[in-house]
Amino acid sequence: MNEWILPLAVGAATGVLSGFGVGGGTLLLVYMTAFAGVEQRLAQGINLLYFLPAGLLALPAHMKNGYIEKRALLPAVAAGLVCAALSAWAATAMDVALLKKLFGGFLIAVGLMELFGRKKG
Repeated sequence: MNEWILPLAVGAATGVLSGFGVGGGTLLLVYMTAFAGVEQRLAQGINLLYFLPAGLLALPAHMKNGYIEKRALLPAVAAGLVCAALSAWAATAMDVALLKKLFGGFLIAVGLMELFGRKKG
């Protein structure tokens, strides 16, 4: 009975972070692979399905507040779609152990950039 409480809490917390634009999906991936024992490729698929409604529900608030750069929107969406398709194809062909190492390296790089990056204004 209690086995659904932690996933529910993690989903709620990452949903809040996604609404703020912090990257809740990345944290959801970390939870699923490191703590819930979900295989990396399956976790990535779940994360994609999670992101769609979370992003769609956060989008109207960001648009209302003027946080969407409309000139950059179409090129960013086009590049994102192409890169997402190519990356998904590459990830399904890649060894899971290598995929985990690359994802871990990505998280370390982003964390270091956040800790030691230049502060704006």
